[in-house]
Amino acid sequence: MSLHPARVFAALNAVRPPDEAFPVMEKAVVIGGSVAGMLAARVLSDHAESVVVIDRDDLHGTDGRPGVPQGTQLHALLPGGFLQLERLFPGFREQALARGAVEAPPPARRNYLDGRLKVVVPGDADSLAGSRPLLESLIRQQVLRLPNVKTITGRATGLVFDGAVTSGVRHDVGGAVGIEHADLVVDAMGRSSRLSEWLEETGWERPAMRRMTVNLNYATALFRRRQAHPEHAVVLALNSPSVSSDVAGAAFFAIEDGRWMAMMAGYGDSRPGRTAEDFVRRLRGQFPPDFAEVAGSEMLGDVQTYRHADSRRRDFHALTRLPAGLVSVGDAVASFNPVYGQGITAAALHAACLSSYLRPGPDLGVPAREFFALQKVVVDVAWSMSTSADLALPHVDGPYPRGYRLSSWVSRQIVTATITDVAIARRFNEVVSMQEHPRVLASPGVILGALRANWRAR
Repeated sequence: MSLHPARVFAALNAVRPPDEAFPVMEKAVVIGGSVAGMLAARVLSDHAESVVVIDRDDLHGTDGRPGVPQGTQLHALLPGGFLQLERLFPGFREQALARGAVEAPPPARRNYLDGRLKVVVPGDADSLAGSRPLLESLIRQQVLRLPNVKTITGRATGLVFDGAVTSGVRHDVGGAVGIEHADLVVDAMGRSSRLSEWLEETGWERPAMRRMTVNLNYATALFRRRQAHPEHAVVLALNSPSVSSDVAGAAFFAIEDGRWMAMMAGYGDSRPGRTAEDFVRRLRGQFPPDFAEVAGSEMLGDVQTYRHADSRRRDFHALTRLPAGLVSVGDAVASFNPVYGQGITAAALHAACLSSYLRPGPDLGVPAREFFALQKVVVDVAWSMSTSADLALPHVDGPYPRGYRLSSWVSRQIVTATITDVAIARRFNEVVSMQEHPRVLASPGVILGALRANWRAR
């Protein structure tokens, strides 16, 4: 089905209180207790008499999910995602602050590009700084308090079909095999989702997967924070590939328990900050003075590393044969270069797509093509932003879309203008925080404004 992407994106971002709950099904089953799975369960709780979440881990624990390999790394909650969470969980901001998260309004965020400090944009949306375990546990606890949501600690092993309709999930709980029947099944199994294999094994189409190799290397370390209310809670410094072939960038956030979480990233064979000595040396010598202040604090624990080989997306929207009663969300559909911080926000927008799909009371006996069409708009936005930036990296060799040279030049002009021009920076920030569709940056007014700003700054 054909949709107007900019209008869809605007509608999904029209943040308002959740609609009054009304069931359109008896039971929904979510496979995976990830952030995407929890947000899907929250939406489903308004439309199903009961919601069951199946996960290998005990989701009622308080220390995060052991199965999240990047859980120790720095995570960004973009303003677009923060607004979606506040919609799904009214009072989320206050509860996060009570747990130690730190407010990050525009004046508390600093952003450097190639060592140059970008302008602050008054009126930009607020955000929060906190660790992934804090944000994830708060989301999970809010969902699991809902009276019609329950969990099964076990391993999902396959799907059950009634003709052309998905009717349940097979699972193994401590060696006991069973079936959880459902009117709608949601795949939230993450990047390693087995849904494609399950579909192919049972005679359905396997969605095509697109990959872009990025070979990102992360290193994250914790430092003691002396200030309870730091002037700058979020500081980000990115390096263009033409400026630095060694370190792609660094960032530090104020997080709970009086700590700084600092991150450094490199691509390909570059693995900066793998040791405490290298981490501190680079923070002090290769980044703006803000980073040296953090590096001078006490490091807490060891440096944690993580490698992200590729970005990937599964094109469920393109399937010609798709069983009814089945959708997929989060990294199970698309996962991106984590440098851009899109993961949690994309998952929140997938939940908004699910809400929009369920609100009119759809026929669950037919494939959920309306949902996948809405979701495609979100995936296209995040995918185009991250992969177009990744194509500029020297070790990435395509595939390059038609008109890439021109679009890349225009993008560089806009990004450069964000250093000095508030109006261009505001538009750019709205797009990268996933509140506005990227088409707004292609308008003649924005492009000419960027060129004028760069000419004045010469």
